[in-house]
Amino acid sequence: MTPATQYSLHLLTLQVIGGSVTVEQGSTAILSCYVIDTNDDLTQITWQRKTREKPHNDNFLTILPREGAQFVNGDDDRFKYIGNFNNKNGTLQLSNVALKDEGRYTCIFTLFPSGNQKTEIPLNLLVPPFTNIKDKLPTLGTGEVLFATCTAAGSKPPAEVRWLTGALGENVRTTTNSTQHNNGTTTTVSSLFGVPMREIDGHQVQCVISGDSLSKEETLPFTIQVYFSPTEVNITVISEDSFECVTEAKPNANFTWSRSGQTLLESSVKVDGAKLQLLSLTSDLNGLYQCEASNTYGSKRGQLYVHVASGACSAAWALLGVLIFLTIVGAAVWYFYTHEDQRHRFRLFWRRVPTNQPAGDSAAQQEHHQMEQSP
Repeated sequence: MTPATQYSLHLLTLQVIGGSVTVEQGSTAILSCYVIDTNDDLTQITWQRKTREKPHNDNFLTILPREGAQFVNGDDDRFKYIGNFNNKNGTLQLSNVALKDEGRYTCIFTLFPSGNQKTEIPLNLLVPPFTNIKDKLPTLGTGEVLFATCTAAGSKPPAEVRWLTGALGENVRTTTNSTQHNNGTTTTVSSLFGVPMREIDGHQVQCVISGDSLSKEETLPFTIQVYFSPTEVNITVISEDSFECVTEAKPNANFTWSRSGQTLLESSVKVDGAKLQLLSLTSDLNGLYQCEASNTYGSKRGQLYVHVASGACSAAWALLGVLIFLTIVGAAVWYFYTHEDQRHRFRLFWRRVPTNQPAGDSAAQQEHHQMEQSP
């Protein structure tokens, strides 16, 4: 066998081992590279790269038997030589991998007498998405509106986004759109539409996000909220001196009490949100009170008229009773004096009251009685 034939066979058996590497952004990548099946002398290991940040192939690191690893065109402390020169192993470790590092890395072994031998190592990144659900704050109505959007932003490769709507069924619909960015990531947005009725308010749905960049599916729960301004405002009686303003609203209403034409004095009334308490039941609290319920979407009012009967009113009733009594007495006196026959009977009555007169006077008394009776 000639030397040339032996050299050709040597080249056929010599192998530079590498392989594709896929890691998640921010993690550590191991770029393995080594030579097997050769007894040639290794004089140098050279690393080249062609990445998103460095689109042109360039040498960035050399490894020499005595000097060790040396950066070319600027240091990058994220790279660390973890191989063994004597074992013809040029493996590198790259920590905190970023999108700018994604690309093709070339490992070149300078051997004697066979010359340069190389292999390419593709580095691929997985970028998990930033996920969120955004409530679009739909208000009560009869037309279709956007309820919410579910977003998987900046993922690589693109994420899949879908809605689980359960019992809502055909009452809602979804659309999905994707946008690819210059750095190779993709943002996917899925939108949920429906008619904002009271019946749909409070229903729970889920946004499910999946993809190669996620170790498991991510599920985001969402409760559909239909917002509306305060409905009819009612004022209920809690006790004889306390009242409460009641309404329906979403978000919950704020309540403001006021008095028509006058200010509310802290010494006279106590206001606690929807509740109004009269601290002293006196007539100076009489008047028209208003409760205003309001939120972001509107406001409504309810009214309450307060009339308090004070102690002075009780005295007035007593005085009125005395006047009625005197009127009755006066009417009786007038009646007796305006009817003659009644006046005669009155006299007779009083004249007959004495019972201890002498018997001899009886005839005269009877005669006198008859005279009083005659016209």
